[in-house]
Amino acid sequence: MYDENELRYTRDLAKEIAETARSDAMQARRKLWTDHNSLHFTKPPVYVRSIPFDEFAGDGVCRCSDRYLRSIEKMLLVSRYRMKIADDFITEPFVAVRAAIKSCPGGVFNANVDIGILTPTAYGMAAEQDSERPAAVFGRAHTPPLASEEDLDKLWVADYAVDEEETARRIDRLSEVLGGIFDVDADRQGELTAMWHNDISTLLTRLRGEEQIMWDIYDRPEWLHRLLAFMRDGIMKNISQTEAANGFSLLNHQNQSLPYARELAAPSANSSGVKVSDLWGYMASQEFTGIGPEHFNEFMLQYQIPILERYGLTAYGCCEDLSKKIGLLKKIPNLRRIAVSPFADLRKCAEQIGKDYVVSYRPNPSSAVSFGVDEDFVRRSIREAFDVFDSEGCAFDITLKDVETVSGDANAIITWAKVVREEIERRYGA
Repeated sequence: MYDENELRYTRDLAKEIAETARSDAMQARRKLWTDHNSLHFTKPPVYVRSIPFDEFAGDGVCRCSDRYLRSIEKMLLVSRYRMKIADDFITEPFVAVRAAIKSCPGGVFNANVDIGILTPTAYGMAAEQDSERPAAVFGRAHTPPLASEEDLDKLWVADYAVDEEETARRIDRLSEVLGGIFDVDADRQGELTAMWHNDISTLLTRLRGEEQIMWDIYDRPEWLHRLLAFMRDGIMKNISQTEAANGFSLLNHQNQSLPYARELAAPSANSSGVKVSDLWGYMASQEFTGIGPEHFNEFMLQYQIPILERYGLTAYGCCEDLSKKIGLLKKIPNLRRIAVSPFADLRKCAEQIGKDYVVSYRPNPSSAVSFGVDEDFVRRSIREAFDVFDSEGCAFDITLKDVETVSGDANAIITWAKVVREEIERRYGA
């Protein structure tokens, strides 16, 4: 049983957020992103993707003593904080829990590798979240489990299966707390179909190690191709089995942005049974940023394309520099969005992308908000980006991501977004 005061407070928070989610302002943002992602550009939308909430608020402002209630409270407080930001993020009137997907005894690929806490859905909680996660950013040593060529034979892919009893318990638990204020659904997609699990690159590096992959390209290319083919086929199998079991829903759009487009149905809860061709797909290859275009194509992209082409529309790129790889990315038949990271050559990317794709422009968070906000610098840099993209006729949006710190300043992101919004209105109109 929950404390009545804490439960009432949590539901009051939920009502506040739900009202925003169903507002005309959110509907206008849905139309903006729908048109924008279909290459009907009027002005660049702004999306603040990451907020280091625990750094300046977190448990210090949380009132719930129950750990599960506190995890929901924190999710809602982040949404409340977002209301202060002048960006185009869309608050949705639904929330999801992760279904209890059965895996191999040793986890993904039976590799006993720590793949971290990955949230497959953008719309809610990964699972129960009874335990507290550390707020601090930290590093640690990693020993890849695929130490020898023979270890490849130990890997396997579990058949798609859901523990329905446990999944129902998770749904009921969250539904009880929210009391009908939000629609509650389960994210039932397979473990190899979600972002960072289906791009091959992320798990390949967890399995083998970054430096070792570079050696493998030269020392054992045939074996590396065998590993990559195994991973591609395992992901494809998991997609097919999820689809056959009606495990995909419109919760499972993924494009590292707001997944709206004229060509695809909008995100929604209680929409199971869709095909993967009804969804946005997303991949990146940050781990190959130091590997040249030829080897990127041979040892990564050619294995990613068969997976990506099963989706309706796709997006590519995260923090890696794609300046010399955009020509290769154009081989993806349903590609719509390309990331231009802080490390990329802005002009070279704009020249190659042109009017054919949406540019997901990512300013450098460290110079934007991490150590104070220099408003003059933000204005100059954003105007320079406008000049570059406008000269090539690019449809672009602005995504602030990977904000690991704002030096404890709760107003830094708010100020940055305000300045960027002013510059957008000055250039493109309100």
